[in-house]
Amino acid sequence: MDTQRFVLFLIFATSLLFLWDAWQKEQYPATQAPTTAVQGTEKQAGADTAETPVPGDQLASSVPQRGATAENGAPVRAAGKLESGEKITVKTDMVLAEIDTAGGDIRRLELLHQPSKEDKNKPFALLESDPERVYIAQSGLIGEGLPTHKTRFTAEPGAYELAAGQDKIQIRLSAPEADGIQVTKIYTFHRGSYLIDVSFEVANQRNAAIQPFSYFQMLRDSQPPVGSFFMVPTYTGAALYTEEEKFKKIEFSALDKGNASYPKNADNGWIAMLQQYFLAAWLPKDKLAREYYAKRLGENEYTAGVIVPVGQIEPGSSATVTVPLYAGPEEQSKLASIAPGLDLVVDYGWLTVIGAPLFWLLSLFHSWTGNWGVAIILLTMSVKLAFFPLSAAGYRSMAKLRLVTPKLQRLREQHGNDRQRLHQAMMDFYKTEKINPMGGCLPILVQIPVFISLYWVLLSSVELRYASFALWIEDLSAPDPYYVLPVIMGISMFLQQRLSPPATDPIQARVMQIMPLAFSVFFFFFPAGLVLYSLVNNVLSIAQQWQITRMIEGSAANTSKQKKAN
Repeated sequence: MDTQRFVLFLIFATSLLFLWDAWQKEQYPATQAPTTAVQGTEKQAGADTAETPVPGDQLASSVPQRGATAENGAPVRAAGKLESGEKITVKTDMVLAEIDTAGGDIRRLELLHQPSKEDKNKPFALLESDPERVYIAQSGLIGEGLPTHKTRFTAEPGAYELAAGQDKIQIRLSAPEADGIQVTKIYTFHRGSYLIDVSFEVANQRNAAIQPFSYFQMLRDSQPPVGSFFMVPTYTGAALYTEEEKFKKIEFSALDKGNASYPKNADNGWIAMLQQYFLAAWLPKDKLAREYYAKRLGENEYTAGVIVPVGQIEPGSSATVTVPLYAGPEEQSKLASIAPGLDLVVDYGWLTVIGAPLFWLLSLFHSWTGNWGVAIILLTMSVKLAFFPLSAAGYRSMAKLRLVTPKLQRLREQHGNDRQRLHQAMMDFYKTEKINPMGGCLPILVQIPVFISLYWVLLSSVELRYASFALWIEDLSAPDPYYVLPVIMGISMFLQQRLSPPATDPIQARVMQIMPLAFSVFFFFFPAGLVLYSLVNNVLSIAQQWQITRMIEGSAANTSKQKKAN
């Protein structure tokens, strides 16, 4: 690589790594090797006399499809085909939920402490069911005559609200009695928590024992959350965790193709639907046999859930099965305590080993300052300090190259279009001058994985959502509304380019001149937190590079004066 291509190569390599990393985060789940089911789970649950039902056979047919079209030819969305019953509203200190007696589903869930992206004065709705978006939590029982998510339940009418001094509130929904079986569906909301316990009480008044199964699922479309932008890709889709297979994404595209691979049977783990900053996850108790499933139900409609046994219920007896639902923000400091592996939904991809410590350090700085913007600045400064020796080595090499650029230009003019002789002459020149042509690139390239992981940390942290910094920056997760930071970032890139060795090739010189403007366009769409990190990093790099360049050039000038004096 000739010396004039150092900066161009660095920018190109960084861009390629960013694109490859984004592709890896989206694609790697589909490339996992097929897994084998955990054996013997039915027997552990006391279900050795009945085979676990296949969700695709018993559930898919009962979920609303989108295959139909309206009179105008437009697809009929699932929300329009979901039956409606009485609405039960539940308010706690954390959420405002709406339960529909038609199916007993949670049709809407607003997070009271998370502002909406469209209007920060309104709470963010994680679950909702309307013509524009479908994302709901459903549950039911599998067995003849047992209630499903299409059964119409009854409940005490009115609104429920967690009163002062109460730790929890329960909503009981009764299913119609079917041939001696009475089922009650119970929602339990807790104070200070995004966890909702979903239970089924099954009373058997028949003359024979029954052995029902319960299922808990999310139904949603594949639309990314409001505010997403294709230039800053984030994952929207299903995910699953087991102790054996660990964290696995189940992409909608893999479900479309029918080649999704994930563990079906286990006695631990959870299944979830993920989007940027938020998730909804079913969390069955450990050591309880379960079957996971994920399916494409129709055009732009998917479900992911889990089947767990209720157990054998003798005549005159009853049994209860409970599976908690977590529906809330991806708060990394709390997820791990809710369920094993749940913190992995904040996914840094192949750079998790670097990203996790960086977020810990970012949180530490925030605990000191109380400002996420200041925490980003301190984190960037810490990373730059850690890599100071490497950066210095690279900048010293680039400063030396600046000094010999006129000589390299004369070599180009001397050898003209003879590329082979020019290359040999340049290698001899580097050897004589004791300059490593790769010295400016390699030290900086080593740092790229760290900066990419820091990029994902800032992009994935719900803590930055609506976190203000200063002045006009009121949301570090959204683009700068006045584009001040991106403009300053472009100026800093231009200044940094001026400190780099000038390109002697005319085409390379033109490309390098366009680079600051071209890359500035990307920063106009990036969240302000990411631009702030990039800007601080660039300013520190410019300061370090300028000081080293000044020292090298000053030393060279003094040496030249001494030679002339002698």
